[in-house]
Amino acid sequence: MATYKLDAMHSEITFKVKHLMISTVTGNFSQFDATMEAEAADFSDAKISFTADVASISTGNEQRDGHLKSADFFDAEKFPALSFTSTAFAHKSGSDYELTGDLTIKDVTAPVTLAVEYGGAMTDFYGQSKVGFELSAKISRAAFGLTWSAVTEAGGVVVSDEVKLALSVQLVKQA
Repeated sequence: MATYKLDAMHSEITFKVKHLMISTVTGNFSQFDATMEAEAADFSDAKISFTADVASISTGNEQRDGHLKSADFFDAEKFPALSFTSTAFAHKSGSDYELTGDLTIKDVTAPVTLAVEYGGAMTDFYGQSKVGFELSAKISRAAFGLTWSAVTEAGGVVVSDEVKLALSVQLVKQA
């Protein structure tokens, strides 16, 4: 069984959410970790786990970041991490896979499915074996208890329920 650990310097976790339904706000988590264990060459037996430090959330606006960390959203003080544990990693065709698992945000765990594109394998300058993946999904904020909402005077929704996730990860095979 091979174990792969996240190369955080070459990975990123971003999310996008509609604001006032007319523009998109992008954010990320700067502190996160992931592990993959797999024996099969095509990773079809992969077991994947992931965590992100909620306090590391950033949208480029300190006031908004503070609001996201508050009890209105992630409640970082009470729930300092979000996590994901895979239940299946299925090879679809070519470099396309589908990753399913349980995502936990706050005290809510729900199943999610991510589209995965395998970027390939490479050995770096230091002789380390690395693999790369691009992952994407759409989730509902409300499904995870992130239900804060507001309506403008004109009746517009301030923040959409749908959140788009985009992860670009590089993993290092452990010796």
